[in-house]
Amino acid sequence: MTIRTIAFIGIGNMGGPMAGHLARKGFKLAVFDLRRDLVERFAAEHDARAATSPADAANGADAVITMLPNDKIVRAAILGENGAASALTSGAVVIDMSTSDPSGTRTLAADLAQRGIACVDAPVMGGVVFAKDATLDIMAGGEPAVVERCRPVLETLGRSVMLCGGIGTGHAMKALANYVNATALINAIEAMAVGAKFGLDPEFMAKALVPMCAGRNHPIEKKVLPHVLTRKYGTGMALGFIAKDVKIAHDMAVNSGAFAPLAEKVSALWSDAAGKVGATVDQTEITRYWEAANDVSFTR
Repeated sequence: MTIRTIAFIGIGNMGGPMAGHLARKGFKLAVFDLRRDLVERFAAEHDARAATSPADAANGADAVITMLPNDKIVRAAILGENGAASALTSGAVVIDMSTSDPSGTRTLAADLAQRGIACVDAPVMGGVVFAKDATLDIMAGGEPAVVERCRPVLETLGRSVMLCGGIGTGHAMKALANYVNATALINAIEAMAVGAKFGLDPEFMAKALVPMCAGRNHPIEKKVLPHVLTRKYGTGMALGFIAKDVKIAHDMAVNSGAFAPLAEKVSALWSDAAGKVGATVDQTEITRYWEAANDVSFTR
């Protein structure tokens, strides 16, 4: 069933621009938000129907899109009192584009399946600017056929749609991506704080770290893709040498009295890995340390 009529729940800073793209693309929209002023303004500007509840928005809809703060609020909007699911017919699909807990997403999908309603999780990467110009990156989880059915909708909102796997995997990938980004941010800030204690200029450090750590030197592009996933392990730098360098950074922090909890933990991990995996193997073989601890393999 082609999706033409959409109930959009949550038209705030992100949801508003996203819903606007759908309206301009010709989708028939009904919108709902707890802020009535947003609903009425959007409806007037985009020739959409101003709904009074999630159920009202979903009446006659082929799909429901949620852009809400978390999975508990999404569940309430879909399955709670006057929830959207009460007005949906079998064959409809719920597309949760919020940043939700993937476990909650799987529970929601299982409950919706009992009603004959499909579910896709499709969180986005990118902020309000990308929502406004429809260049979001979208990570989708769900049955492949259902995701493909939703693709025209999703492609209206973003520049890319990545099928991550089964239901919940889109939300899982979004959380992990933010975890990587969040860790990288405080890692850089901590390094600059230690450097500032040592006498380095913060602006100089920030600019110097770009060619040294970003772009072609970022570990995902330089090490994970070409060496970890291929099992080539051929960067030419020994694991023990990296462990030594990280210890030097940690020692700098200790000697200068800097607050550097990440350096302490990272140094301990690399030193332990050097002992267990081997100091003379390639640095990328530290992967084995995590694979063994989690009983997983990064290659098929």
